[in-house]
Amino acid sequence: MFKLGEKQRLTVAKTVDFGVYLAEDEQDERRVLLPAKQVPEGTKPGDELEVFLYKDSQDRLIATTHEPKLRIGQMAVLKVISVQRIGAFLDWGLEKDLFLPYKEQIGTLYEGDEVLVRLYIDKSSRLCASMKELYERMALDSPYQTGDLVTGRVYEFSNNFGAFVAVDDCYSALIPKHEDHSFLRIGDVVEARVSGVKPDGKLDLTLRQKAHLQMDQDAAAMLVVLQEYGGVLPFNDKASPEIILREMKMSKSAFKRAVGRLYKERRIEITDHSIRLLGEKEEQE
Repeated sequence: MFKLGEKQRLTVAKTVDFGVYLAEDEQDERRVLLPAKQVPEGTKPGDELEVFLYKDSQDRLIATTHEPKLRIGQMAVLKVISVQRIGAFLDWGLEKDLFLPYKEQIGTLYEGDEVLVRLYIDKSSRLCASMKELYERMALDSPYQTGDLVTGRVYEFSNNFGAFVAVDDCYSALIPKHEDHSFLRIGDVVEARVSGVKPDGKLDLTLRQKAHLQMDQDAAAMLVVLQEYGGVLPFNDKASPEIILREMKMSKSAFKRAVGRLYKERRIEITDHSIRLLGEKEEQE
């Protein structure tokens, strides 16, 4: 049986001017063409060749000795060659570009983007790419531990959980929703630190530095927000985590550390319902 989207060994059943026909055995009437320019020199009937099966531009099953960047059951990062109204086309190492239907995309794609996809067979028995359903295909046996720096690619966002990241393009990881990831888009490659390893092997990541370093950045960011509010923030460190995340783009614990830093430096005043930026004279008193 021919296996679309997979590599398999087939037998040369017939030689013609424009290539060779391959079959599971020489007597099998069901055959697939391997074009002449890909036939190894000296190939003759009865020889076995390892080929990959896909469909050409006319939707005919065809064999190739070229190595595709993606096979059924695999994930790979592919470059967007063009974006059309019905979908995008990706470079996967073969003459015919791989189609990524619009309905299988996550986010807006642009020519030149590199995206993580899987290969599937659609209802018309054609090979297509999908950016969806990658989560359950991620590996859980990463070699990383808490504190390690890793590189990963953003492949999905969730309002409930955060930004899903494929570390090394294969290991399951998450930047939790309480961290600001609004500047990220699908396909972005980020450097992050492992903040935890779950019992099932999934990684929790943070884009933030270690607390004593991050505190300086958070305090500086808070001063900017205070100035945008005219010097008075309409809530204090007792506000809900949701309000703090929405307005400050940081977790409540990080916000409280930044407030503590600025209060200790006598740069702010904390009231029952607000935080006020002190002027230079007030800071000196």
